[in-house]
Amino acid sequence: VYVASVAMGANKNQFMKAIVEAESYQGPSLIIAYAPCINHGMNMGRSQHEEKRAVESGYWSLYRFDPRRKEEGENPFTLDSKEPKEDFREFLMGEVRYASLTRTFPESAEALFKKAEEDMKERYDTYWRMAGKEDKDQ
Repeated sequence: VYVASVAMGANKNQFMKAIVEAESYQGPSLIIAYAPCINHGMNMGRSQHEEKRAVESGYWSLYRFDPRRKEEGENPFTLDSKEPKEDFREFLMGEVRYASLTRTFPESAEALFKKAEEDMKERYDTYWRMAGKEDKDQ
C-alpha cells in the first residue's frame, strides 16, 4: 500500500508528489490530508496558513511510504517534514477545540497539552528513525 500524509498549505510540492506517486502506484493508495474546518474556530480563508502552522509546530507530519522504493534498494519511507520549529502549545491554543479545554477542564488541560506535546516529539523521532536519518542529537 502506498501511504502519504500531506498538507497542501505546508508544502505544495510534497502534496503534488504524493498525488502523482499514489496515482501511479499499481495497488491501493492512501493519502491522509490535514484539512482544517470551521469547527477549529478559524477564518477558513486562512486554512492554507493553518496547515503550514500545523506542520511547523509538529502537530502534523508530512511523509510518504512508497513500496516501490524498497524494490530499488531504497528506504520506502520518506519523512518530508523538517524538525518542528514553531511552538506546539501556541498552535493548540490557536484552535477553539483545544483552547476551550482550559475553560471547561482547567485541572486536566495542562496535563493533556503536555502529554500531546510529548507524543508529538516521540512520533517525530520515530518517523526520523524510520526514514534512516542520522542521529539528531549528535
